[in-house]
Amino acid sequence: MLITYIFIGLFVLVLGYITNFMISDSSEVINNAYNGRQDLLAEQIIRGDIISADSKILAHTVTEKNGKEKRVYPYGSMYAHVVGRFSKGKTGLEASENFHLLTSNNNAISKMLREISGEKNIGDNIITTLDSKLQEAAYNALGNYKGAVVVTEPSSGKILAMVSKPDYDPNNIDTLWEDLLEDSDNNSALINRAAQGLYPPGSTFKILTALEYMKENPDYKKYTYNCVGKGKFNDVTINCYNNNVHGKEDIIESFAKSCNSSFANIGITLNISSFRKLCDSFLFNAPLPTNLVYNQSSFVLNSKSSKMEIPQTVIGQGKTQITPLHNALIVSTIANGGVMMKPYVVDHIENQNGNITKKYMPEMYKTVITPDEAGILTDFMREVVKHGTASALNNNDYTIAGKTGSAEYQEDKPAHAWFVGFAPAEKPEIAVSIIVESVGTGSEYAVPIASAIFKTYFDNK
Repeated sequence: MLITYIFIGLFVLVLGYITNFMISDSSEVINNAYNGRQDLLAEQIIRGDIISADSKILAHTVTEKNGKEKRVYPYGSMYAHVVGRFSKGKTGLEASENFHLLTSNNNAISKMLREISGEKNIGDNIITTLDSKLQEAAYNALGNYKGAVVVTEPSSGKILAMVSKPDYDPNNIDTLWEDLLEDSDNNSALINRAAQGLYPPGSTFKILTALEYMKENPDYKKYTYNCVGKGKFNDVTINCYNNNVHGKEDIIESFAKSCNSSFANIGITLNISSFRKLCDSFLFNAPLPTNLVYNQSSFVLNSKSSKMEIPQTVIGQGKTQITPLHNALIVSTIANGGVMMKPYVVDHIENQNGNITKKYMPEMYKTVITPDEAGILTDFMREVVKHGTASALNNNDYTIAGKTGSAEYQEDKPAHAWFVGFAPAEKPEIAVSIIVESVGTGSEYAVPIASAIFKTYFDNK
């Protein structure tokens, strides 16, 4: 009898595994690049389209006169990294949604008739969260600079735009391939800088330094510091950008003016173990809740670190590394009252006739900070736009909260320019994370890009 129960138990376990595989895991396994079933699906189904949220076709398959299928990208290089490519190894959505693009959920009778007549069925279409107007605005505003832009909807986690430059035209990938691999100009155009590029966060990191100081010091408003353009902290000399002298300032003014010496002064008072926990809660040293291909950000400071590492780290320099996508997630969390949403780029999947076969909904990842803390940080970021380093954004009909950054990465090179922010500040609808490589200040190079994106969004509401 015992043996019978054991066999029944094993049978139930096997049945449960098979059921779970069919319901939740089968598409992931089939979607694996090493699974030969993909080739079989491609022989039976014409690859579906990838479409923007506002119904623009971003990727499409055409059948030429000789019967050969060709993947076409109507917008050329504009969506090269987020939509990806089909040839020379699938990337972006072409890779992550491969199974759905090669699955046809059309009427069964219609599918059967096409098969009988020797015609391929049409694969399902991927409807993204990408807004073509915002993508174009971000792409044009970044211009010929190297860098990346991520635009999100903080309340849902939708990615509205994602741009990385240098780029390439996926329509011509076969002819460009050798040059892209050789990369004699050191452009790394195949890398999606928005999700894979790792950079020092510069002064955008002061958002977290300020937050930790506030959490440790309820009387933070009493903080004062007299900036003379530089200072020595834990035997490390910290200079304000261009040795600017900011004079006497409180914590809000220090934040708005992005005063390095004041924040180094703040940083050396912090409980480093507590600060490490705060940064980890914002997903440093941890996976991001997304199926996009990305690199993990890192924050290495801990209670055992040398005290000499602290002054540089708290102002966003040192060994800290972050991706533009991760910075977008941080600023979106603040915009969303402390609640981090899972970022996603596919809204739904539909068949050839426009019937929805799968719908993706906004999903909360976790609450990172309290609404009050998010509100205080928003006030700080409003001051950056009102009276600080992003004041060029203050001449609008809508309120913007943000933080600039100038991340130094090599002694003889200009800094990387950062801006992160959201609008309207009182009820955020859109958030941006922007980096422009090796140009100078965030005020001069990243802020104008943010302005173009915000203007496009609000002009088209």
